[in-house]
Amino acid sequence: MQVRPLTPDGVVGHLVDVVGRRPEARLRVVVDGHPSTHPEELADALVDPLRAIGRSVVRVHATDFLRPASVRLEYGRHDPDGYYDQVDVGALAREVVDPWGPGGTGRYLPSLWDARLDRATRVPYAAAPAGGVLLIDGAMLLGRWLDLDLTVHLALRADTRARRTPPDEEWTLPAYARYTDEVAPEETADVVLRVDDARRPGLVLDRRS
Repeated sequence: MQVRPLTPDGVVGHLVDVVGRRPEARLRVVVDGHPSTHPEELADALVDPLRAIGRSVVRVHATDFLRPASVRLEYGRHDPDGYYDQVDVGALAREVVDPWGPGGTGRYLPSLWDARLDRATRVPYAAAPAGGVLLIDGAMLLGRWLDLDLTVHLALRADTRARRTPPDEEWTLPAYARYTDEVAPEETADVVLRVDDARRPGLVLDRRS
């Protein structure tokens, strides 16, 4: 495996360059990673640089599309399989990803479900801007049949992931092990960044062992 060291700013610059080379009228991008990798922070960091190159940007959080608690927690609060499938991927596709795609209506829902209150957010639909970039952050979003244009995965070794997971969340680790085994995100993502040391991320150039 060949890895090119980058700074955090270098990661942002690289991804902005990648997006800038994409000709799609509307671009759908996912930043995927374990919560300890903070995919939301990387997605947020891309907003202003992308706007600086003339692209409108919309941010969406996968955690705003969780299933209701009655479904997520059907088998208890510490069920790894329920956690693995906590995002309502069908709703995320129907209400956000597909409308942004070629031939889509461009009418999307910024959020669907408030998991804290366990009720619909009831936000109004919005219109996707011409030339816009949709940035979605979340965990375990690859391999879900979402029609995406660019996927970014923040990769961790299993031991790093275990070390960064708080003791009261260790029950989630089997879900991430399943994701690694079934989806192989380090092989399927368009861009893979190794972030075992968040201060010294590495861009994976050659995924051959």
